[in-house]
Amino acid sequence: MPAPIRTAVLGFGTSGRIFHAPFLAADPRFDIAVIATSNADRAAAARSEYPQAEVVETPEAALARAADLDLVVVGTPPGTHVDLAAAAIDAGLHVVVDKPFVIRSSDGEELVRLAEAAGVTLTVFQNRRWDADLLTVKRLLDAGELGDPLVFESRFEWWKPGGMRDWKGRTDVADGGGILYDLGPHLIDQAVHLFGPVESVHGEATRHLASPDADADDDAVVLLRHASGVSSRLTMNSVSVAPGPRFHVLGTNATYTKYGLDRQEPQLIAGLRPADDGLGREPEEYWGTLTTPDGSTAVQAERGAYSEFYRLLGDHLESGGPVPVDPRDAIAALEIIERIHGRSRSQRKEATCPTR
Repeated sequence: MPAPIRTAVLGFGTSGRIFHAPFLAADPRFDIAVIATSNADRAAAARSEYPQAEVVETPEAALARAADLDLVVVGTPPGTHVDLAAAAIDAGLHVVVDKPFVIRSSDGEELVRLAEAAGVTLTVFQNRRWDADLLTVKRLLDAGELGDPLVFESRFEWWKPGGMRDWKGRTDVADGGGILYDLGPHLIDQAVHLFGPVESVHGEATRHLASPDADADDDAVVLLRHASGVSSRLTMNSVSVAPGPRFHVLGTNATYTKYGLDRQEPQLIAGLRPADDGLGREPEEYWGTLTTPDGSTAVQAERGAYSEFYRLLGDHLESGGPVPVDPRDAIAALEIIERIHGRSRSQRKEATCPTR
């Protein structure tokens, strides 16, 4: 495909404005041709930041310009992903879908089938494969510094006593609301990316302080046993005043411990852009530690690299390189989420049934 790759960004909230548009704009192979948002303030920001783009009010208006597009980025709420991705595929366009890919794994399988039949690329924006801390864990594993990995503990914990923001806390689980649908696709994808397929799944999703208008969970635990023998213990919640370590990785030779989240999101919100040297770099005080029987040492962090997603996508569309993320990986994570939500619903139902 000759440059530029004419791109429509559907949605200009956190997803479109922070995670997609800056990286598309930084790669000369892409051209942001259309941005869809119904929010007047976001539309004004889109026109200011990307004056070459046509700003329209609805995703449908953007897709009506399919003849002048090559790629569509779906950054709207999860409940809209299936219909918008299917419409883009039907128009012969390549598609990037933000996480969670879809709400039901069966819908994801149908989108994969549609994309293959249409001969277009479908991929999922799992940007946290390129978090600085995950890249650091991967480097330690590849170098054998941990020995054989045994246990992978991974956490996303926040303190949000008012409940989760926006649709995430006000949407029922059946429509993709709650923390397991929000953060589970990241944590599960990271674990499977590092340690391979999963043999067994346990977990639960709980609602503590979430909106009374929805059944969205704000606390979830996922336990995975990988075919490789590694146990992954994944925790996500918005009720922690004092978050635990982001990573605690146990191996036969050493343990790696890291506190604090990857800094790329707050850096991007603060105005840093992909060309800025500081983006993705972690100061020494944020580095994790490697502990052996002989003591602990600080581990220099890899540089976070969200730009890799669109670099790989550009390579794929131009010359047939590998797709950045196989959508089947996202489907596998959704199947795990569905199993946990099904178990949690059964437990809640049992708890409310009168004793006979």
